[in-house]
Amino acid sequence: MKRLVEKFRNTSVPDHFSDCHGTIQHLKFINAVANDAYPMALYMAVYMVWFSILERMNRLHYTVVYTALDGKIPFIEEFILPYYAWFFFVAIMMVLLYFKDRATYHRACAFLAIGMTVFLVVSTVWPNIQYLRPAQMPRDNVFTHMVSAIYRSDTPTNVCPSIHVYNSVAMILAAFCSRWRGFQKKSVRALITVQGVLIILSTMFVKQHSVFDVTMALLMALPCYLLTFRMGFTFVGNYTAKQEKRLQNSET
Repeated sequence: MKRLVEKFRNTSVPDHFSDCHGTIQHLKFINAVANDAYPMALYMAVYMVWFSILERMNRLHYTVVYTALDGKIPFIEEFILPYYAWFFFVAIMMVLLYFKDRATYHRACAFLAIGMTVFLVVSTVWPNIQYLRPAQMPRDNVFTHMVSAIYRSDTPTNVCPSIHVYNSVAMILAAFCSRWRGFQKKSVRALITVQGVLIILSTMFVKQHSVFDVTMALLMALPCYLLTFRMGFTFVGNYTAKQEKRLQNSET
């Protein structure tokens, strides 16, 4: 047993699962992935608990979020498709970043965590609500049924700033900042940008968010972009430093 532990300790960690040779390397790769991924997984668990508590709290006073532009934006139920697509969009992007560009992945994690924490704090100290949802669905079709499902599962409270918008911006920025060749293709970046913009628009067209929520999310994204993607701030720095060194060596 002692010999096996020593062998495990001295075995190098391959960059990819396909590079593993033998059980020891496979186990070490899985262990490295788990250690590297758990901070964000732990944060998401805390986030979901905090958010669930906020959603179930009945406040005495709410600030109504509304702008004059909100009344001029029509309800378009077909935009529920990109709204739902957000869940897959963020998940797929983060998985790709994790396995293809770990340095950018860590920056994206920091970007997401900062903004989502600000959202939780704002929702805690400044309860807000919107009354933009139609009292009755103007049509009866599969899209309005999908919108109704979202309305039932997500209350119109705690809407500012919009996390749908903020996280979509994060994925667009990550794609443009990534050194992975897959994200450097113009067609891929264009596709990601279009998807992100559609998601941002969907928050207003399905009456989940006010223009104010969207604007606050975009404004919050700017300093977070400078801090993470430009200055390289992350909460988990060890692997990022090694990854950056490898990237620099491969480019020289």
